[in-house]
Amino acid sequence: MKKTSTTRPKQINDKKTFEPRRGNKLPESVKKRLAKQTSSVLKKTYPAPACALRYQNPFELLVATILSAQCADKRVNAVTPNLFRKFPDARAFANATVEEIGEAIKSCGFYNAKAINISRAAKIIDEKFNGEIPNDFDRLVELPGVGRKTANCVLGNAFGVASGFVVDTHVLRLSHKIGLSDETTPQKVEEDLNGLFEQSEWIETSHRLIFLGREYCVARRPKCDICPLNSFCLKRP
Repeated sequence: MKKTSTTRPKQINDKKTFEPRRGNKLPESVKKRLAKQTSSVLKKTYPAPACALRYQNPFELLVATILSAQCADKRVNAVTPNLFRKFPDARAFANATVEEIGEAIKSCGFYNAKAINISRAAKIIDEKFNGEIPNDFDRLVELPGVGRKTANCVLGNAFGVASGFVVDTHVLRLSHKIGLSDETTPQKVEEDLNGLFEQSEWIETSHRLIFLGREYCVARRPKCDICPLNSFCLKRP
């Protein structure tokens, strides 16, 4: 059996795809109606959504979001308090060895690759940005381990900047299942969602879809009979 290395950052990039039902694309008018219904119901279901990751500043959120790749937020939140006590800022992470960081985040999975990315990103942030996270999308995605999902998450939650939908595995799955997107990559799904919802809704609707994916539209055993969107969700495979 071919072994896969856990030391390559490429393994934790947000490049998961799914296969939509072929030949069954919905017209934009239908998608817009579904988006409007989805927004209305989710606002009532989750009136005050917030990021599930715990953080005290933008840098902590960046690190936590990098750790959350293919790892539950609950696990990340169990790791970060001790992690940030040990390494309280970008300079502390930059001065630490990859092995020290890796040992502190070991239970998060793919810890070698994440430690490499966090170490490299911290060095750039410390040296180039004086220890402060840039509130600019293009600069953020240039950092190691930071893709569109992480950049949108940090900008939306730490700075209140709606740069785009946070498309994680839940949002990717639900967008197709509900009928909001026929696309197969996170970036294309994000583009669809950005066009269907008002920009003022992007941050909170991302949270709401993630909560729905965790509570009702669970990947293996969706609770369709009690899901708030049951009356209009297309439940597409």
